[in-house]
Amino acid sequence: MKRLAVLLSGRGSNFEAIADRIKEGKLLARIEVVVSNVDAAPALEKARQRGLNTVVLNSQELGKEKFEQTLEKTLKDSKVDLICLAGFMKILSPSFIHKFPNQILNIHPSILPAFPGLDSQKQALDKGVKFSGCTVHFVNEGIDTGPIVLQAVVPVFESDDEQSLSNRILAEEHQLYVKAIDLVLRDKIRIKNGRVVRSSSQK
Repeated sequence: MKRLAVLLSGRGSNFEAIADRIKEGKLLARIEVVVSNVDAAPALEKARQRGLNTVVLNSQELGKEKFEQTLEKTLKDSKVDLICLAGFMKILSPSFIHKFPNQILNIHPSILPAFPGLDSQKQALDKGVKFSGCTVHFVNEGIDTGPIVLQAVVPVFESDDEQSLSNRILAEEHQLYVKAIDLVLRDKIRIKNGRVVRSSSQK
């Protein structure tokens, strides 16, 4: 059984979607540890209610270097196979990322490479795009620039505001992230020349 770590900072709806699919037997994995860099993240209590191991590493109190050192030890002690960022509002340093090559996934609420970084839904609305969506990608040294695993598209309506668009994208995120995690854990994809491709075993 492959081991997951989930890193989060807030409400944790993507974490819950992952945990639910595991409980339903639709994702063959287990969440070994849930890590938050925010003491009061609502997702922590949700994780504890599920009986999961939770770790709080306050990034502001620890400072970047100590935070990443402690996080690295936590992940390695837990022997995780894949690290899933789920609303984790902390930029990881290149040196940290290099210690977990192709082991860190993130989900972003836009069709990358469009609208990276914060406030993606506002960026989409401000540009007047007709479609937006979400992207699961591996984490590299850039901001939302890593190899893309999967994407989902949602329409943007003239009546949309940030909240309505965010809600529609989030519903897709909950499905897409689980699909991407499953592909990675079952070795159905590989990275070639900076792009995700189907592995030779994929039919």
